[in-house]
Amino acid sequence: MTALLQLKNVSRNFGGLAALSEVSFDVHPGEILGLIGPNGAGKTTLVNLVTGVYRPSSGQIIFEDKPINRLKSYAIARMGIARTFQVMQPFPEMTVVDNVAAGALFATGASTLEEAKELAQVHLEYVDLKKFANTPAASLTLPNRKRLELAKSLAMNPKLLLLDEVMAGINSVEIDQSLGLIKSLVEKGITILLIEHIMKVVMSVCSRVVVLHHGSLICEGQPNYVTSDPQVIKAYLGSKFAARQNRVSHEQ
Repeated sequence: MTALLQLKNVSRNFGGLAALSEVSFDVHPGEILGLIGPNGAGKTTLVNLVTGVYRPSSGQIIFEDKPINRLKSYAIARMGIARTFQVMQPFPEMTVVDNVAAGALFATGASTLEEAKELAQVHLEYVDLKKFANTPAASLTLPNRKRLELAKSLAMNPKLLLLDEVMAGINSVEIDQSLGLIKSLVEKGITILLIEHIMKVVMSVCSRVVVLHHGSLICEGQPNYVTSDPQVIKAYLGSKFAARQNRVSHEQ
């Protein structure tokens, strides 16, 4: 299968700090690839490299067989790569619909503000925010701000969507609702790179998982394989999680 996104020996240094060191993996069309690792492992740095916020110090990033290393963020977005932000960044004084319309104007070629707002309403309905369309974004609850982040990224008509910690701070019911949304995005033809700490989420929706630790890729494979890897257990999951997963596997 031809990869949608390829990282080839990608490194990023900040002064004397190696935030990423020769990271290589592929993202295949139609999959949900999990990206996990401890705080400071380099996950968000990797997202920033893929989306053009930073440029790699070395290595190649290839999207649909085209190198994107040297492209600006807006050019990468228009190629079909969108993201959500771990620290949500709505335009707080603008209405919810105008927040999403901005994405539609920017990336999808909507020719007028009215057309962009019509597209925005479609995305708001998809994430169940249409009833808040004319509400200032600053007044939304945390779960609804996360839904707004998703609607903003969908308005950019992505082929690849990078979801950065979209489950953080929400309860188990809201997590289950978000899982349903993520699965439905793949059914719509969107490929997802999911950066996540909550292992319930990773185990339930990801077909493969990549693990970073101190900026290096230490494991890659199916979720059950990754969660039983000694390096991953030591670096990230801990012995209690591993014991629980082994118990569940034996019961099945």
